[in-house]
Amino acid sequence: MQRLVQLALDLFDPPGAPVAAPRPVVADLKPNKPLVQVNKALIAPESVAIRPAAPAVPLPSLLSPAEFRHPQASREVLLGDAVVAYALQRARRRSIGFTVGADGLAVRAPSWVTLGAVDAALREKSDWILRKLSEARERQQRMEGGRIVWAHGAELPYLGEPLRVVLDPSHGFAGKGGALVAAVVEPGEVVPPGLHIGLPHSASPAQIRDAVQAWLMRDARRHFTARLDHFAPLLGVRWASLRLSSAQTRWGSAKADGSIRLNWRLLHYRPAIIDYVVAHELAHLRVMDHSPRFWDTVATVVPDYASLRSHLRDEPAPLWE
Repeated sequence: MQRLVQLALDLFDPPGAPVAAPRPVVADLKPNKPLVQVNKALIAPESVAIRPAAPAVPLPSLLSPAEFRHPQASREVLLGDAVVAYALQRARRRSIGFTVGADGLAVRAPSWVTLGAVDAALREKSDWILRKLSEARERQQRMEGGRIVWAHGAELPYLGEPLRVVLDPSHGFAGKGGALVAAVVEPGEVVPPGLHIGLPHSASPAQIRDAVQAWLMRDARRHFTARLDHFAPLLGVRWASLRLSSAQTRWGSAKADGSIRLNWRLLHYRPAIIDYVVAHELAHLRVMDHSPRFWDTVATVVPDYASLRSHLRDEPAPLWE
C-alpha cells in the first residue's frame, strides 16, 4: 500500500517507522461550536425550596481546549482535546509530510490528496503531533525564560557554566574586544568568571550583545578547530574547512569535500555536548546518512552520544534578541 504519511523527526534522530495510509475522507470537526449544552435547571430535595438554575454555560467555555496555531495556518483540525491550526502546502510529492517546529505544525501534501484525507492522516498520528507540539511550546517557553538582558552584569552560559559580562572601558584587550577573567572568591559569595568587554557603562544593549557575540565567535572557532583536530584522526577522516553558523534550528552540517559548518551557539553547552556535535559531523565524512552504520561510527568516539543528543534537543540555548 502506498504510504501517504511521512513524519519529520528531530535533528539527528534516525528515521521513524513507516506510517499506515490514512482512511478515506472524514468530515471536518468544528471545535468552535459547543459540544454539550446544559438546558435543565437543577432540582433540589423536597425540604429545600426550588430556585431557578443559573443560565447554562457551554462546555467549551469551562474547559477551553489547548490551541496550537501556526502563523501561516490555513486550516484547523481538532486532535484529541486540542485545536491545531496548521499551515498546508501543496507539493509535488508522493506522501503527506508533517513538520513540527517552533511555529507549530506544517503539512506538505500532494495535490491529489483531499483535505479530508489530510485531516484523517493528522488524526491517525494525533498523539505524536500533540506530543511534539507540546515539547516545542515548552522549549520556546524555556528559551523565553533564558532571554539575555544585555547590560553590565548580564549572565550567559559558556561551556555549560555561568559567565558574567563585565563592561570594562579601561582596557583595550589587544584588539580582541574582550578577555576572560578568572572567578573571584569573596567573603560569603563566589563571583563567577567574567567576560570583560572594552565598552563604557553607557553602551547600548545592542552594542554589548554584538561585542559579546564577536568574542564568542572567535572563541568558538578556536574551540571547534581543536576538537576537529582531535576527533578526525580517531575517525580516520580529514576535514578541509570550518565555517561558523548562526542557524536557529541546526547545529552543524558536513559535505563530502570535507567542509564542516558548526553553530557558534554550541559554545553555550558543556564540552561533552560540543564534542558530540563535532564527532557527528566528522562521522558524516565516512557515512553520509543516519543509518545504523553511521550511529555505530559516532559511538566509536562518543559512546554516550544518545544522552548528549537528548540534552541538546531538550535544553535550548538562550535567546539573544
